[in-house]
Amino acid sequence: MKLYVARHGQTSWNAQNKVCGVTDIGLNKKGIVQAEKLADTVGNYNIDIILSSPLKRAVETSKIIGRKNNIAIQIEDLLVEQNYGIYEGVDRNDPRFLNNKRDFAYRYPEGESMLQVAYRIYGVIDKIKEEQYGKNVLIISHGGVCRIIRTYFKDMTNDDFFNYRLENGTLEEF
Repeated sequence: MKLYVARHGQTSWNAQNKVCGVTDIGLNKKGIVQAEKLADTVGNYNIDIILSSPLKRAVETSKIIGRKNNIAIQIEDLLVEQNYGIYEGVDRNDPRFLNNKRDFAYRYPEGESMLQVAYRIYGVIDKIKEEQYGKNVLIISHGGVCRIIRTYFKDMTNDDFFNYRLENGTLEEF
């Protein structure tokens, strides 16, 4: 069994360097091109199923990949991005946001903490391992979720975790 993890294509907020957690924004033109290129890459692997976050940007990416490669898509609500609360829509370089991002147990006001996201995502991975045993699964999700998934398989220091970034439309294999 292999787990492939990809981040959705670019959105207008990604292009503007805004925090885009649970805010439901679709792909921009560049994001569609990235999803199409990702679909070409995925064609080189033997993927059995795509599990997608329910947010538009992930679903649109999943549909492009699924259509091009004839792969079934299943929405997994728990793959939704972290809720950044009051920081949704702010610049990613906002010092308050960056300071809070370093505190994994900090619950963003009106949002959730990274530890809460890790609990949710680790549970999803355990479920995938059980329900999709022996299959190759592609997860289409978000930057924060991809970062958490990486910690499930690889040890990371706090600095490694803070600085890790899977770019839009790119893929990692576990």
